[in-house]
Amino acid sequence: MTLVEDRRVAVVTGATGGMGRETAAMLAEKHGMKVFLMGRNREKGLEAVRYVNRRSGRNDAQFVLCDLASLASVKTAAEELSASLERIDVLINNAGVITIRREETEDRFERQLGVNHLGHYVLTGRLLPLLAKSEAGRIVVVSSGAHKIGQMDYSDPQLLKRYTVWGAYGRSKIANIWFTKELARRLKGSAITVNALHPGAVSTDIGVNRSTGFGTMVHRLMRPFFLTPEQGSATAVYLAASPDVQGQSGGYYYKQKLAPVTAHAGDAEAASRFWSWSEEVTGYQWPEV
Repeated sequence: MTLVEDRRVAVVTGATGGMGRETAAMLAEKHGMKVFLMGRNREKGLEAVRYVNRRSGRNDAQFVLCDLASLASVKTAAEELSASLERIDVLINNAGVITIRREETEDRFERQLGVNHLGHYVLTGRLLPLLAKSEAGRIVVVSSGAHKIGQMDYSDPQLLKRYTVWGAYGRSKIANIWFTKELARRLKGSAITVNALHPGAVSTDIGVNRSTGFGTMVHRLMRPFFLTPEQGSATAVYLAASPDVQGQSGGYYYKQKLAPVTAHAGDAEAASRFWSWSEEVTGYQWPEV
């Protein structure tokens, strides 16, 4: 990796395909940012880097191996970035999974919550010192309208008693919003902002089981009604780069406009409690800004 001087620096998780790759490409091409693409597959990551470089006409996008289902991998990736960068201007927590059956991460967390929230919780904290060195650091969290069905049962946090795919997914998406709300409160008075978004129904491979092919036919039939990855990434790019949201924090956006969340998602006490739980189960305590 190389040190960055004047060009704004963006880090995008889940950037090896779909909306994440498109977000990285648009930040590089339209906004001149140097982009670091994070993902768990090196081959796909290097292919995505070539795609972004073709789009931008430069050769400065880079790949960082990071499996959000492993806190050890998250730590290694954050250390790699910290060793080579003076600052990060934009962090986009884009990566997400849907698992048809209950699965676990390397750290024994239910996979949807582990990847969609807990991995990002630790990654963002580890990159916070670099974001604090930006004149106006921005954190963008990809959530979903599925937060409306999200619930957290602290008596069964790993869904060992009852697992449903949409129950787990909705829970991971309300987790994204609680994280955003509580982090905005903690960052108040700093130069760092954090906002969440609903990208819309985007045509990607999320929800398709790569080993069984489950969901492939449904996805194919529904594809004409989905947004393209470029359309889906528009709000993430807006929150990452637009002067319109400079200094705005704690919001939830859809189609580049502020949108309401459920009362439960907007509950400050619920967000604070969930943050404390995240800290406890990961064993990771955030640094002061």
